[in-house]
Amino acid sequence: MSYQLSLLDKSPIDPGQNATDALQTSVRLALKAETLGYHRFWVAEHHNMETLASSAPEVLIAYLLARTSRIRIGSGGVMLQHYSAYKVAEAFNLLSSLAPGRVDLGVGKAPGGFPVSTKALQAAIDPARKPAFAEQLADLNRYLSPDPDRSGLAATPLPAIAPERFLLGAGVESATLAAEKGWQLVFAGHLNGDPENLRKTFEVYERESGGKLPILTLAAFVAEDEGRAKERVSDLRIFKVFLSNGQSVNVGSEEQAAEFARQSGLADYRVEEKAPSILHGTAVQVRKELDDLHRLYGVKEFIIETPALTAAERFASIELLAKERLSLAA
Repeated sequence: MSYQLSLLDKSPIDPGQNATDALQTSVRLALKAETLGYHRFWVAEHHNMETLASSAPEVLIAYLLARTSRIRIGSGGVMLQHYSAYKVAEAFNLLSSLAPGRVDLGVGKAPGGFPVSTKALQAAIDPARKPAFAEQLADLNRYLSPDPDRSGLAATPLPAIAPERFLLGAGVESATLAAEKGWQLVFAGHLNGDPENLRKTFEVYERESGGKLPILTLAAFVAEDEGRAKERVSDLRIFKVFLSNGQSVNVGSEEQAAEFARQSGLADYRVEEKAPSILHGTAVQVRKELDDLHRLYGVKEFIIETPALTAAERFASIELLAKERLSLAA
């Protein structure tokens, strides 16, 4: 089976630890991923969350690039609605100048936090002049181009090798937008694992991009024993909030769902509780599921997010999966 494995990390803060501990774990995880042969190591963006330490991915990316030597490092992803496209282009051109050929710019539409943090992040933005997400992608394309635009504006420094560009999404709309703007689609299967939605999204992106296939992000946990893996993920839950304004978002508890609605100023909402879609089992079992997805959809790269269990379990999971992948390749 010919496909690559990569990792997505949220820098979860284990009970009894602090943000420094969590970020040092992320550094060690990136180093381990490089040793094990993973293709990319991406970091997420979350705001005002006591259990996650990665709020500024571009800062963490710079540190990880300095500590590693071969593995690609990137954002999974920058929450573009909060920022100037020009500033994002500058930051990632600078990162690409520091580490040529190793930087990935992944962007997403989600807020990465609750309404109160969104309001703080966008306090200086005039809502009447705020560009649509598609406009921001077009702006990023222009600023990341090696040729300045008509006004002479360039996102300096201009790197010898531009950052690779990825759009994170989970539906047909994202597929169409990614194809239109020339971005690689990363399907967020860890957030929306509906097989029919996945199939349609892959078909649309392949057709409209001229034959390209999305990268697929999945949650996966590997243990030495199948029963242990099942036990560790069995209690995990996600809660999807559906607001009366049409917005929906995943949160970690019913209390968070109520708080998100309160901060949005909406009393009318509903919540769906469900078990997250997590591949789990032994390395052989998880590899077989990846093999099946590869055969079914032609996936050439999986980005694996390990659930926020203990650091030791996360390390063991990625090592077991990598060793199984190597044994298969051999």
